[in-house]
Parts: sequence; structure tokens; C-alpha cells
Amino acid sequence: MSVDDECKLRFLELKARRNYNETYDDFTVSLLDDECRYVVYDFDFMTNENCQKSKISLIAWSPNTSRMRSKMVYASSKDRFKRELNGIQVELQATDPSEMSIDNVKSRAI
Repeated sequence: MSVDDECKLRFLELKARRNYNETYDDFTVSLLDDECRYVVYDFDFMTNENCQKSKISLIAWSPNTSRMRSKMVYASSKDRFKRELNGIQVELQATDPSEMSIDNVKSRAI
């Protein structure tokens, strides 16, 4: 599995301009319960020292209800995907919504 050129272009635009964000809740609601996805999200958060930060995060969404073959393909191609999108700062694997809670993502970003 390779990264589509359009995906790479959008990623470079995100890195340069940081202009594609939805709210985190809107983003998580858009994920399907039975389909694996790689998701890149520009995560804005406040540190414990009250500093505004932003980290480009890769979430490997592989829900328990997705087909086994799909989970295997996504698991085996994640490293290549990450290499092709140079600049990922935070990585998270999630199989259900609780694993990608905003607090969980923030704890990895700090």
C-alpha cells in the first residue's frame, strides 16, 4: 500500500499552513465503526504550563469490528505510510473511541 500523491500534497499543505482542522469531536465522529483508516490530524492543545501547542498526529484507526484482512493490511503498511509523510510528531493506535480520547492524544503529545 502506498500513499496517494493527493494525500502527500494535502499533508505538505497541512504542515505549511495548518489550515485543515475540524474540531476534534467532528473528526472522531466522522470515522466509521467498521473501516480501518489512517488519519492525520493537527492536534491543538494547551500544555500544563498554559502554552498553546500544535502537533501533527497520525492515528491508525483499526476498529475491532472491521474485517481481519483489512486490519492486517493496515497494520503491515503503517510504517511505510508514516515514512512517506515525513513530519508526524505523535502516533496513536486506536481500536475503539476510548483509545483516541482527547486526553489520551494530549498525553502522547506533551
